[in-house]
Amino acid sequence: MTYTRHIWHKATRSETLWCLGALAVWLTVTALFIGFRPEHTVMAMLIAALFFASPVTRRLTVALIPFFIFGISYDWMNLCHNYDVNPIDTIGLYNAEKSLFGIDTIQWGLLTPNEFFARHTTPVLDFLGGVFYLCWVPVPVIFGMWLYFKGRRIPYLHFALVFLLVNLIGFTFYYIHPAAPPWYIEMHGFVPVIGTTGEVAGLGAFDNMTGWHVFEGLYTRNSNIFAALPSLHSAYTLVALIYAIRYRSSMAWRIALAVITAGIWFTAVYTSHHYIIDVLAGIACAFVGFALFEYVLMRTGAFRRFIDRYASYI
Repeated sequence: MTYTRHIWHKATRSETLWCLGALAVWLTVTALFIGFRPEHTVMAMLIAALFFASPVTRRLTVALIPFFIFGISYDWMNLCHNYDVNPIDTIGLYNAEKSLFGIDTIQWGLLTPNEFFARHTTPVLDFLGGVFYLCWVPVPVIFGMWLYFKGRRIPYLHFALVFLLVNLIGFTFYYIHPAAPPWYIEMHGFVPVIGTTGEVAGLGAFDNMTGWHVFEGLYTRNSNIFAALPSLHSAYTLVALIYAIRYRSSMAWRIALAVITAGIWFTAVYTSHHYIIDVLAGIACAFVGFALFEYVLMRTGAFRRFIDRYASYI
């Protein structure tokens, strides 16, 4: 009995080769072309430990592959910066925002909404904005894990893969149309300066208020700040909300996701991280990714069979 249980817990040779091969490719490319960081080692060890620990954790690891690919693809954008592919839009996006959504003031003339909010901040909005922005990735991941551990494998898989697809669509557009965020214009004007580091902008108020400096840690490590359009911050919890509605999740989930999504949209503009145009483009990415997956890919026999096998495995 003990021997049988031991064999059952072991990964097959094929599973082992796939896992070790994928980890080797990821770590090798990262080390050679991006630069190895301690978190890469930690993540690789965690993935390997979960994969080989037991069938339960192995299925969970495979289920999390869309989120792993999301993180790796974001990191791998450093292989080739978007501003090396196409010119950076600074003044065009700014003028479009002012033309479409400008706010006319007596004291300062016509302002973009970002410029208006920068002159009208409040501690309450500073705090709430920070809270909302901290939810942009954790909440969708938590929602996905809730679906998974509730045994709703098909809804989970659809959500996770659309989450990944929306990111890939957004990343692609970063290369098609590199764009400076509003805070960059406020700090540096309309001349692109390659190598400029990220900036917390309006989120710095939350860091100062709490003393956590979480956003400083996140944004100062961003090596490519010319990726404002579309705002993927605005897409992530929206994708979760779409699937919460589609698969009739609890009202608590739907209300929470709706409030957080609206809060992120507002905060993106309030803190000068995105224009309204960026937010609308992020919303469009979410719906395009959803429609492409559900009404194009899922109507392809081969892809549908792949999803069935994937869901059966996890």
